[in-house]
Amino acid sequence: MTCPSLLRARVIAEARDWIGTPYVHQASAKGAGTDCLGLVRGVWRAVRGAEPEAPPPYTPDWAERRGRETLLEAARRHMTLIAPEAARPGDVLLFRARAGSPVKHCAILSAPERIIHAWQGRAVCETALGPWWRRRAAAAAVFPDTED
Repeated sequence: MTCPSLLRARVIAEARDWIGTPYVHQASAKGAGTDCLGLVRGVWRAVRGAEPEAPPPYTPDWAERRGRETLLEAARRHMTLIAPEAARPGDVLLFRARAGSPVKHCAILSAPERIIHAWQGRAVCETALGPWWRRRAAAAAVFPDTED
């Protein structure tokens, strides 16, 4: 088994390797196209192996239409959920677009104030975890075997 700090470093390195991948809804192919969930899925495959479950097809407004915490529930099934302020580099941050709405966006924390994510209309990028994102962070998720 890989030591937890090495696994965190692998998560960040793999996420950075996706930078520049174009945004494509529901995709998860490094260099070809991905959305935010596809990025996390691709990093999971690289550092953990096969995905534990395939996501169902989803529309851009899936979270609002269903009114369920589908993304948060999936994270809870396969990762350890923690408070966003407890997240460390290598963890996944989960965001709400606005208060009261379901969690709909995810990113990988790459440094204490940086995230790597796929955002609609943009390629995968590493950006600042500024006040706008911090206010919307609902939870963080820790990859298995990285609780150090």
